[in-house]
Formats: sequence, structure tokens, C-alpha cells
Amino acid sequence: MEASNSILISQDVAQARIDALRQNLGQVIQGKDDVIELLITAVIAGGSILMEDVPGVGKTTMAKALARSMGAEYNRIQFTPDLLPADILGSSIYNPVDGNFNFRPGPVFCNVLLADEINRASPRTQSALLEAMSEQQVTIEGQSHILAAPFIVIATENPVEYHGTYPLPEAQLDRFLVQLSLGYPGDEAEIDMLYAQADRHPLESLEEAMSGDEVLAIQQQVRSIDMSRELATYLVSLVKRTRDDVRLSLGVSPRASLMLFQAAKAAALVAGRDVVLPDDIQRMARHVLPHRLVLTSKSKYDGSTKQGIVESILDEVPVPV
Repeated sequence: MEASNSILISQDVAQARIDALRQNLGQVIQGKDDVIELLITAVIAGGSILMEDVPGVGKTTMAKALARSMGAEYNRIQFTPDLLPADILGSSIYNPVDGNFNFRPGPVFCNVLLADEINRASPRTQSALLEAMSEQQVTIEGQSHILAAPFIVIATENPVEYHGTYPLPEAQLDRFLVQLSLGYPGDEAEIDMLYAQADRHPLESLEEAMSGDEVLAIQQQVRSIDMSRELATYLVSLVKRTRDDVRLSLGVSPRASLMLFQAAKAAALVAGRDVVLPDDIQRMARHVLPHRLVLTSKSKYDGSTKQGIVESILDEVPVPV
């Protein structure tokens, strides 16, 4: 899908497209409305998503449903220990007919890229996605190649205690806007899933909810959402507290501030508002900040968790009136 941000759409049309996307994803993944809302928010904010969960809960299905709902070109990479950076980015192939090297694009050249079980590959291979996620381009043999827009990476990872996994480098974790977890469905949702897939998979009947141009136009609308300077000060106070917390050996970076700023504005837009509320910052902080934190050895042995530390910071920092 080739898209440009040359079109403008009204707020009513944007909300209609977001509602259609929400409905599409809800048909495929039952009982996970909160995760769907966060996924849509991340897409509208223009960020990439990291999903850590056990196999079989619907991570791949969610990525396929998102791509189909956007009419987007979708590629999937199965990360394995022997995967090489060229398997992701592409490489130059010698053509004996004309004696030239022709570039063969890798699967990263798409709109929605599913990096499945990303922590099964070596850190060197994982890092091949850094430039793509940050700058929407890749550099191969000294030549830069621009990726299509919109471009979204949805990476799945198994819990770190699973056999054959490598921890993601901090620099790569910092590129993901949010970390989500689907978790197991509730009893009623799992029963609904059984009947929904009795005849055919819901993916087969999904129709496009928004075009690539509309995705880019809505992403542009996020920039016009208003956040008061008092709320921006509150956001920075949350971020700064992670850098001073004795339980952490590494707090979050200024990139995290920018991403939380963008995510809170996207959350307001998805909620149908043109102004950010403290709730938007707090809700998104729970998914934007934890995966960027590094616990001290003492904190790990004390049983502290990254999510718990973020919750305590949210409790401690005064909310502006």
C-alpha cells in the first residue's frame, strides 16, 4: 500500500474510521477491548508495538487483522537464532546477464511488519530493525532506502524465562512506543471465540476500515490535540522521577518523554476529545514507561516489578488541577 498524507479529514470522519477499526479488531479478538484500544492508540500515534505473551493467545491474528483493516501490505518474519540482518532488510544480488548487482528488498519493506518471537534471534539481528523503527528507512551497503508510509512494527516476544530467548537490548526496547499483553481470554470470550471460528475465521470477512491515506491524516490530526503546559510539566515530572528512583539502574530517556507526549495526545483523539486530560497521561504511562526501565540487582531480589514502580510513581507525583 502506497500512501501519502496529502488528504485532510474531519474529526467526525476520523472518529468513524477509528470506530470501524475498533469493531474490526473486536470481531477477531474477543474480550480484549482494553488491549484493542491501546493498539489503536499506538497506531494513531505512529508508534511500534511490543507484545510479550505466551504462544497461542492471538498476537499474530491481531497483527493480521490490523493490516487487513488498513488495507496494508503485511509481512511476517519468524525470528530464529540463525536469522541474519540481510534476511530482514534485503541484499544485493549479482545478475550475471548484465554484470550488475540488483537490490532485492527484504520483508521490512511493507506497511505492517510482524516480527514474530523477536527475542529468539541474536542481538545483532534484532538491532537490524533499529533504524527502520526510528527513521522509517534502512541503510544497506551505504545506500538509504525509504520505507512506505504508514510503517508499523508489531513485535512479539516470549517471556524471558522461555528456553532459547535473548533479552532485547535497551536501545531497541526504547524504540517501541508501548508494550502490551493479550493474556488468556475469559471463559465467555473463549466460548464466543469457539463459535466465531466454527465455520470460518473472522479474518476472512474483514473489510478495510481505513485507507493508508486516512491513517496518515489521522496521525497528522494527533499533532493538533492540545496539551496544556501544566500537563506537560506533570508528564516530565513522571519521567524525571524514574531517573532518580533508587530502585532503578536506568530510568527512561527523552525519547520516552516524546513518545508519552504523542501517546497521550493520541489517546485523547481516540476517546473523541481535542484536549489531553491527566487520565490520558496516566493510562499511557503504564504502557509507555515500564519496558524502558532497568531494575537494580537489589530491586530484582526484593521482588520489585517495573509496572509496580510506575504505579508508585503515578501515586506519588501530584496531579495538576
